[in-house]
Amino acid sequence: YGACKCNGWKSQNPPPTPPRTDQQPSTVNLLEPCRSCSHTLGDHVTHLENVSEEEMNRLLGIVLDVEYLYTCVHKEEDADTKQVYFSLFKLLRKCILQMGKPVVEAQESPPFEKPSIEQGVNNFVQYKFSHLPSKERQTIVELAKMFLNQINYWQLETPSQRRQRAPADDPAGYKVNYTRWLCYCNVPQFCDSLPRYETTQIFGRTLLGSVFTVMRKQLLEQARQEKDTLPPEKRTLILTHFPKFLSMLEEEVYSHSSPIWSEEFLVGSTGGQIPIHTGGQKRKPSEPIPHDETKKLRIVGDIPMELINEVMATITDPGSMLGPETSLLSAHSARDEAARLEERRGVIEFHVIGNSLNQKPNKRILMWLVGLQNVFSHQLPRMPKEYITRLVFDPYMITLGFSKDIKVPKAKYLGYIKDYEGATLMGCELNPSIPYTEFSVIIKKQKEIIKKLIERKQAQIRKVYPGLSCFKEGVRQIPIESIPGIRETGWKPVGKGKEQKDPDQLYSTLKTILQHVKSHQNAWPFMEPVKKTEAPGYYQVIRFPMDLKTMSERLKSRYYTTRKLFMADMQRIFTNCREYNPPESQYYKCANLLEKVFYTKIKEAGLIEK
Repeated sequence: YGACKCNGWKSQNPPPTPPRTDQQPSTVNLLEPCRSCSHTLGDHVTHLENVSEEEMNRLLGIVLDVEYLYTCVHKEEDADTKQVYFSLFKLLRKCILQMGKPVVEAQESPPFEKPSIEQGVNNFVQYKFSHLPSKERQTIVELAKMFLNQINYWQLETPSQRRQRAPADDPAGYKVNYTRWLCYCNVPQFCDSLPRYETTQIFGRTLLGSVFTVMRKQLLEQARQEKDTLPPEKRTLILTHFPKFLSMLEEEVYSHSSPIWSEEFLVGSTGGQIPIHTGGQKRKPSEPIPHDETKKLRIVGDIPMELINEVMATITDPGSMLGPETSLLSAHSARDEAARLEERRGVIEFHVIGNSLNQKPNKRILMWLVGLQNVFSHQLPRMPKEYITRLVFDPYMITLGFSKDIKVPKAKYLGYIKDYEGATLMGCELNPSIPYTEFSVIIKKQKEIIKKLIERKQAQIRKVYPGLSCFKEGVRQIPIESIPGIRETGWKPVGKGKEQKDPDQLYSTLKTILQHVKSHQNAWPFMEPVKKTEAPGYYQVIRFPMDLKTMSERLKSRYYTTRKLFMADMQRIFTNCREYNPPESQYYKCANLLEKVFYTKIKEAGLIEK
């Protein structure tokens, strides 16, 4: 009320409330003086005359939250938590005075990290367990839901408690996340007037990494204590499957190269399927295909995603195929299926391990490293044990399988890596987006898809032609294209577009074409991979990026064994550009012009018919 300093219900020294008697009226007289100042009660509420009942209830709700936070401030002993309570108390009190809505200003708005904990755990389930049968996979999904629910209601330790337990673990970063968690997740649980978020949806790998070790230990301890009270089906789930689930997840949480935390992680189209990499263009199902696009040249090997999904549903349904395999390991099983079955039963385990100086030593990993040290010492008896130990426990080394086929350009490692005379230099190339334990399964599924597509194509060609009688009449040979129905199968006569058999000649031809494309004035947008900072959301839209620099590297490594591989990559550049950019953009126009130049050069080289 104007310049009135009255605190009303929040006065530090309020006058005593007069005792209530039965003769006192139950209604409030607005002409009575305020107990905290000289004004009438009516002077304090005139601004509320035209406020709706809904708005009034909202404001009263804030009043209750202010009361509760006021109590919390005085009861809380931790300084960091007390400070947050007091800041929220002042925010809500200001909202009451200004009749506004509370907007928490804890550095930045949620979400604070992408992908979120929820997305990362879902990616983990997809990455590690997509090969399991539906029933077993559903068990893993239940474990993931249970774990995420635990995080959403988990009480974070205060920054001071964490400093005592782990003094070296980024105290400033944890304090920031703790403050955000209080403001957006914890306090809103008992203060309805503040917007509430789920911890797993606004925080990501950083917060999960700071709580996972303690949380895992407490969850397993709690499970052991409550095992006798659990129903039988829950007991197996929590005591047998949950510890294994947490151990596998722990590796992905603290692994610097885990693909589940990549924003480009590819999730299967129906959630339970392994992503199948095909050449199809990405388009929303509800988005109509423009008339102009129907006239565009289709990429060689392109298959509509709708057809892929339909075939996938067929090959994963035993009732739609020849039925389940008669033995656990048929002749057509993936080459590592036996190992995968043993891993599923818990007989064997596969781990990528390495020493770490940034985290608390893991006893199990240290034991494995000692075991590896013994293996290497036994196999290399002449090599000094101190040297082997130094390499095995080097924090920059991880134990992987190596190959003589080195993909790294020599200029990058020459002078940095020792290359002994008489020794064999080896390398290991890993793509974080490829689940290598499922690689053979993916290849097997792709073969099954191709087989089904061939069967569908054959079913479409129903016309039966009569046998040829010309040979009875003395004709010794005829052109292949004259055989009735041969062209309907998709066969084309081998002309100027024939594949060059000599690899060196093909390499030379493709190098010339690529050099000409790169030197063209319209090639500047496609010279290097698209940067995330320059094109926000690009890698959410474009599933299979390509650029001229990558093509040059592939050409040097002799990746292009056929002209079709080369043409598919080049066409992908133009297709991606037109998909991401509007037709009126400079990039779209450059793609169209450069595409014409490319096909002109391809025809001139005799790789396709003119």
